[in-house]
Amino acid sequence: MKAIVNVSLKAGVLDSQGKAVHHALDSLNFSGVNDVRVGKQIILKLDTDNKEAAMADVTKMCEELLANTVIEDYEIELV
Repeated sequence: MKAIVNVSLKAGVLDSQGKAVHHALDSLNFSGVNDVRVGKQIILKLDTDNKEAAMADVTKMCEELLANTVIEDYEIELV
């Protein structure tokens, strides 16, 4: 089983990377982009077929290591 974890800054947290990308896109004449938020994606290959156990394990991984839950949100997708 594979777990895909998408981590992004919470709304209201300044995203300096997103601002830099937005500025670069403007400089390259890409119009129509109102905002840019940069996040990260973590892909984990798991040795289990039990979705409930996998979700519990990956949630714990996110809470303890993969995401800074003070300023970041995360979403988990099991495939």
